[in-house]
Amino acid sequence: MNESTVKGKWKEFKGEIQSQWGKLTADDIEQTKGNVTSIVGLIEQKYGKAKDDVSAKINDLATRFEMNVEEKKADAAAATAEGTEKAKDKIQ
Repeated sequence: MNESTVKGKWKEFKGEIQSQWGKLTADDIEQTKGNVTSIVGLIEQKYGKAKDDVSAKINDLATRFEMNVEEKKADAAAATAEGTEKAKDKIQ
């Protein structure tokens, strides 16, 4: 998992964590400051889950999150290009 991606998109990622593990409060998650090891440890503590299981789920979540971010970037780029073409057509 790319820890810099987690830290770069921290607000969105912590929302995903909280939706997956509802026993975690926003304050609990915020105290980890995006540190993946701390997040895993927090989930282990609150849920009594094995570290390997939690790490795998966090990795899956991060992978899905990265894919969603990349899809949104591609959609935004396409919309920008389309808007640029429409503006050019109006000018001509």
